Amino acid sequence: MGIIIKSKDEIELIRESSLLVGKTLAHVAGLIAPGITTAKIDEAAEAFIRSHGAEPAFKGYKGFPASLCISVNAEVVHGIPGDRVILESDVVSIDCGVVLNRYIGDSAYTFALKGVPEETLTLLKITRESLTKAIAECRPGNRIGDIGAAVQAHAQQFGYGIVRELVGHGVGRYLHEKPEVPNYGKKGSGTQLKAGMVIAIEPMINQGKKEVKTLEDGWTIMAADELPSGHYEHMVAITESGCDVLSSFGEIEAAERNNEYLNSTYY
Repeated sequence: MGIIIKSKDEIELIRESSLLVGKTLAHVAGLIAPGITTAKIDEAAEAFIRSHGAEPAFKGYKGFPASLCISVNAEVVHGIPGDRVILESDVVSIDCGVVLNRYIGDSAYTFALKGVPEETLTLLKITRESLTKAIAECRPGNRIGDIGAAVQAHAQQFGYGIVRELVGHGVGRYLHEKPEVPNYGKKGSGTQLKAGMVIAIEPMINQGKKEVKTLEDGWTIMAADELPSGHYEHMVAITESGCDVLSSFGEIEAAERNNEYLNSTYY
């Protein structure tokens, strides 16, 4: 299957799904605290998604057992919620997907509890900035390589490792569509961006080296040197004149500021 160009109506349906992801992440942001288990966060997310007439996009996808991917500290992505207890020094990355009106929303956000050290807060700040710089490259005529090059250039100047094995992707009726959107690349290379394309851009940046390993559960991807990792994801539609960010961090950030256990001062 090639790249699927979306109509304006389809993009609006994807926006609705994307905004519900933001609301879900905001909902669970209010629950993050020392002592809560990742399973409890996942249960709350699933209930919230279903209460809004949607379904979790991740649950059952290729056998994944939960509604959220919750990855803590050195875990990069695809962490399985369970009996792990959140600590006051943890970095908690939450990736969420929903299916609403047959279209997918997919977004991720990394939360820092109050005990996270300054150097790791800087990693999260730079990861967020790299996402912003990548989105700035999204316009007709540019190429996928321009997006990856923007992430790579910003993160590497701080000595961080850009994960190679995991990439962003097209999204619409299916969770993973073409094209792949790496977080590294060469300007002017790769697939050309065209109006109607919808892509998920998701920098995954390690505080240490770029290498990763897969844990025994077959899902969780961890930084090989076990240093912290950051992950943020937005869904973007390419328009005739530039791009339209379909997902939102606004409600997540508000919930973050209202949670006494979370640090929202680093960005």
